[in-house]
Amino acid sequence: MVRDGLYYALGLCAVAAIVAWLAGPAYAVAPLLLAVFFLWFFRDPERVIPVEAGVVVSPADGKVTDVASVELNGRPLTRISIFLSVFDVHVNRSPVAGRIANLEYRHGRFHNAMSSASAVENEQNIVTVEGDSHTVIFKQIAGVLARRIVFNKRVGDRVERGERVGLIRFGSRTDVLLDPGAEVQVAVGDRVRGGSSVLAHLPTAVAAGGERSRREEEAR
Repeated sequence: MVRDGLYYALGLCAVAAIVAWLAGPAYAVAPLLLAVFFLWFFRDPERVIPVEAGVVVSPADGKVTDVASVELNGRPLTRISIFLSVFDVHVNRSPVAGRIANLEYRHGRFHNAMSSASAVENEQNIVTVEGDSHTVIFKQIAGVLARRIVFNKRVGDRVERGERVGLIRFGSRTDVLLDPGAEVQVAVGDRVRGGSSVLAHLPTAVAAGGERSRREEEAR
């Protein structure tokens, strides 16, 4: 469990105790139910991370809402969008192994995360992960209810595929931006799980090069 859940739950339990003392036990039911909700919302289950070379995993639990060709700074990319409802696990994970090459936090609006405008206009954290032979960008995008984006890594940090890197609170969206040669393995409407669901396979040459570089690094 993410420790934020404990903070919220303990605070609400304290409120429930005060309300029960002042107004009676029946009035403490609402804050106690909220405490249970926060403990459930901030759950952080273990996941089995795929080990195959060239695999890109989902950065979040949720529903695939878009698979499209887009441009970023004039560069053609494939974008996979995942919507997180309040019922999904909100812990975010790195889609690939590599080094955090760049972080860009953009303040913005809080449109419905299902809308296409949210990818550009909403508050978001843009993370660039530079692998051995590939670069993957993923975004943590705030939604209507999400008012805080948390990212626990810094530029230069090494991350592993499926490693926990942060979370978005209370309904949000994540986008993964891949080279157009990546073989997408999901479609709109699919349910995915952070760290374990495969979104795409990188091109064979890229994957092989990355695996070879990793073995050489381990040998050193």
